[in-house]
Amino acid sequence: MPSAENKTLAAVIEILSPFAPENITVTPQSTLMKDLELDSVKVMELMMNLEDHFDISIPLNVLPEVNDIQDLVNEIDKIIGTV
Repeated sequence: MPSAENKTLAAVIEILSPFAPENITVTPQSTLMKDLELDSVKVMELMMNLEDHFDISIPLNVLPEVNDIQDLVNEIDKIIGTV
């Protein structure tokens, strides 16, 4: 059975994939702005999709600390209480 973190990571990557350029492979180390070329509007749209999927509210004050996919997964796990 996959761990909660692996489930969260898989869901985040699935939700994020439409936002990423076609030639980019999304990994936990992929950065949102640099590697995935997301601008602030796309990041906010992504956050709304993640909030809807996980039924959570992601505080805006955590976003400056989120650089890569793993950071995002860690924050979501904290919010949903699996950490």
